[in-house]
Amino acid sequence: MRNPRALEVGVGLLVALGIAAFLMLALQVSDISNFGEEDGYLVEARFDNIGGLRARSPVTMAGVRIGRVASVEFDETTFEAVVSLRIRRQYDQLPKDTSASVLTSGLLGEQYVGLEPGGDTATLVAGDTISITQSALVLEQVISRFLYSRASEGVGQ
Repeated sequence: MRNPRALEVGVGLLVALGIAAFLMLALQVSDISNFGEEDGYLVEARFDNIGGLRARSPVTMAGVRIGRVASVEFDETTFEAVVSLRIRRQYDQLPKDTSASVLTSGLLGEQYVGLEPGGDTATLVAGDTISITQSALVLEQVISRFLYSRASEGVGQ
C-alpha cells in the first residue's frame, strides 16, 4: 500500500507546476515581462485615424519589434491623434524620412505601428516628428464603402 503523504506531496507539486505554467503563459501573452522597458528615445507621429491603437502597442520595422507606443493623445486644434513612439536606443540610425503606418496583425488582430525606412542620410533623434504617416484601415469603413458603391451601381441599371 502506498504512503498517502507521498501522494499528497505529488499532487501538490503537480498543482504548483500547473500554476507556474499558467503564470508563465499569462506573462508571455500579455508581454508584461518587458514592463520596465524605459530606455530609448521618443519620436512623435500624427494620424487622422489610429483605429484601436493603444499605449504599449508594438512598434515594428521589417517585422522586428524595435519599440512601443508610449502614449496616444488627441490634438484639439488639428483634430489628429498624436502618437508618441519609444524606440529602443540600439535603433538610433533610422532615416529622418521614415514613414509610419497603423497596421493590424492578421484580419482582426491587435494594431501596431509599422515603420518603413526612407533614404535620408540624416537620422531621427529624440523629439522629432515622423511626417509621413498612414492611418489605420478601418474594416467597417471599407465594407460600408464597398456596399455603398455596389448599391449605387445597381441604381443606374
